[in-house]
Amino acid sequence: MKLSFGFVLSTFFVALWALAVQSGDGNFVAMLQVNGALQLCLFFAVAAVPFLLTGRMSWVDIAWPFGVAGIGAVILAMGDGAPIRKMAIGAVYLFIGLRMGLGAVTMAFKTGVIFKTEFPRYEYRRMEMSESGTGSIRLHMLAEIMAQGLANASVLAIPGFLIANNTAPTITPLEVAGLAVWATAYILESVADGQKLLFISKPENVGGVCNIGLWRFSRHPNYFAEWLVWTGIVIAAVPSWLAHQSSASTAVWIVIGIGGLCASVMLYITLVYLTGAIPAEYYSVRKREGYREYQRTTSMFFPWFPKS
Repeated sequence: MKLSFGFVLSTFFVALWALAVQSGDGNFVAMLQVNGALQLCLFFAVAAVPFLLTGRMSWVDIAWPFGVAGIGAVILAMGDGAPIRKMAIGAVYLFIGLRMGLGAVTMAFKTGVIFKTEFPRYEYRRMEMSESGTGSIRLHMLAEIMAQGLANASVLAIPGFLIANNTAPTITPLEVAGLAVWATAYILESVADGQKLLFISKPENVGGVCNIGLWRFSRHPNYFAEWLVWTGIVIAAVPSWLAHQSSASTAVWIVIGIGGLCASVMLYITLVYLTGAIPAEYYSVRKREGYREYQRTTSMFFPWFPKS
């Protein structure tokens, strides 16, 4: 059987988690263990079983954000670092997860997507697998669902757990900078979403290409901002990772650092290749006149000045 990206990612996340729990920091390890069990139970009940019953992968859009909120809950309940760090990073994870999770559930009730129909991006993944000759597509899609749960159990949790266990009394400039990046990214994402909603609300724009505001500089400024959210968390975690060196062997400490960095890398891969920009544009080119010209003149992900 041909290995899909889901199986490769799942293997990587499991291996990274298994190495990270070799840290000498008992509370950090306990948080990884509790969160790992939480994420597996959540994804099994909310995404894997519904997928097996309905064939729709979209259930992961509910499981993933509530899993992120679960990381925040573990941080607040178990973190033993400086209270201001624990409260701040726990609130960040809760905010990210609950905002997206409640939004997904609300949309599911209003539109039927997830509960009754599939998101186009997951139809695209199924089509990609079929065209590449992948066998047992259902099994591979299940692997991709669980890969997102395993990401929550490992790479996406590591930065938060490092910060939550940092006992240093002084907040460093890098931590402030990381949280500033997160806050800025959230504002950018909200502005981009608002500009898109304003554009599509006007009858004359039906079937048109949104190229106003932030959308003039990036074809997916909302995805870029979401990636920046997690990059800000990674930046904020660097001082805590450096402080963690005394609690782990050099090899394990390096693995934990790689795991924390992969929070940013994983979101980039997901938001560009798996369920973000490229799947969205596959349909946009076919539905929107002028989208190919928009592709030619406007950066896909990272904002830049449009070409003349």
